[in-house]
Amino acid sequence: MDINKLQRENIKNLKPYSTARDEYKGQASVFLDANENSYGSPLFNGDDAVQQNYNRYPDPLQLDLKDAISKIKGVPIENTFLGNGSDEAIDLLYRAFCEPGRDNVIILPPTYGMYEVSAGINNVETRKVNLLPNFQLDLEGIAEAIDENTKLIFICSPNNPTGNSIIRTDIETILANFNGLVVIDEAYINYAKQKTFIQELTEYPNLVVLQTFSKAWGLAALRLGMAFAAQPVIDVFNKVKPPYNINQATQDIALRALQNIEQVNEWIKITVADREQLSKDLAELEIVKKVYPSDANFVLAEVIDAKATYDALVDQGIIIRDRSKVTLCEGCLRITIGTGKENEVLLAALKNIKS
Repeated sequence: MDINKLQRENIKNLKPYSTARDEYKGQASVFLDANENSYGSPLFNGDDAVQQNYNRYPDPLQLDLKDAISKIKGVPIENTFLGNGSDEAIDLLYRAFCEPGRDNVIILPPTYGMYEVSAGINNVETRKVNLLPNFQLDLEGIAEAIDENTKLIFICSPNNPTGNSIIRTDIETILANFNGLVVIDEAYINYAKQKTFIQELTEYPNLVVLQTFSKAWGLAALRLGMAFAAQPVIDVFNKVKPPYNINQATQDIALRALQNIEQVNEWIKITVADREQLSKDLAELEIVKKVYPSDANFVLAEVIDAKATYDALVDQGIIIRDRSKVTLCEGCLRITIGTGKENEVLLAALKNIKS
């Protein structure tokens, strides 16, 4: 696959912004190139190291952080992009590879809503091919929806809001037969038995895998997402992204978090165990009609009256997600796995709701 042919014409010819930190190589002791405040930062009086850190622009390519991620993920730095959440990578895919008003992408409802929102922002047509009733891919429908202007196919696995993993061989079928980019959103992969697709990057040049620090890593407030792809795709991302898209504080905190992977793995084990227990407890409730199997840190439950149940929980200060108006999720609520105490509070509240 020639990634260059997939790019928009104006992106091919785009001269990226050159940052102050791009224009020299090696070590320096005096920085007078970027019009920064040379005296430091007022954030931490008395801590000169921190002041020096935050008054300077961050590494535009986040090389130290990418190196630490590489050691955990087994993906080379040149195949890694870091964004302001996964949403930045999604937006850049549209901006770099989809010609507004001409090209189209395929999304597979029910799925993560930002795929369609980003398409709308970028004036790119979305073609919807609903998942099958078992929440798996409609391969025939996808094949029929593809034409010469289809640039991207978004596959969320484990899927949001249904929680299930998509059959791996079905994804491989699309990767092997589609001439555009296949974007696999693995935001919830840490909670699943299915292995990540980042191991397949060398096999499929059209593969883009999205992951995040917002879920299992517990860093949602930092807004840090990852995209893994062949180097030509990553090069396009770096060409189009804002110069300093990941701030220094986020880079520093994420680096510290990566040193505590044992805690993250422990939380994952607890969450998976609590997910199974909560699923069983929910299924025993009078108002619950069905609890769908989940590979994520949430469950999708069909209830007798979704809106009334949602409203009753809100009145008690318990916030879940009403998905009852989403395709194939009629009558369903999406419930994140909380702490043991939070799950108990939820179940107690649901038991008091009459069908």
